[in-house]
Amino acid sequence: MLSPLQKYILKECLGQKITKRIVFKKFYSKKNKPPKAEDQQNAITKSLELTIDRGLLIGYGRRTPKKWFIESVKLSPKGKKLIKTLLGQQQKFPFK
Repeated sequence: MLSPLQKYILKECLGQKITKRIVFKKFYSKKNKPPKAEDQQNAITKSLELTIDRGLLIGYGRRTPKKWFIESVKLSPKGKKLIKTLLGQQQKFPFK
């Protein structure tokens, strides 16, 4: 199961060859009470790492002895197939 942020990341990557990391901050601009900037970065990083681990994205960046710094990503063939099925599903409405 994918989180809304992971679905947003996959949708943003769909039409582009390589997507910069800064694009994913737009996800939080739609929220009424967005989290702090540091929390946004942490959530984006974790979502990117999980989708890369699942084989849905290919990450590009720098590697230090302790961690990765993901700078940009692109969809893998498995990710393209998954996002096309997600776009075909019925959208959920935010009922109160």
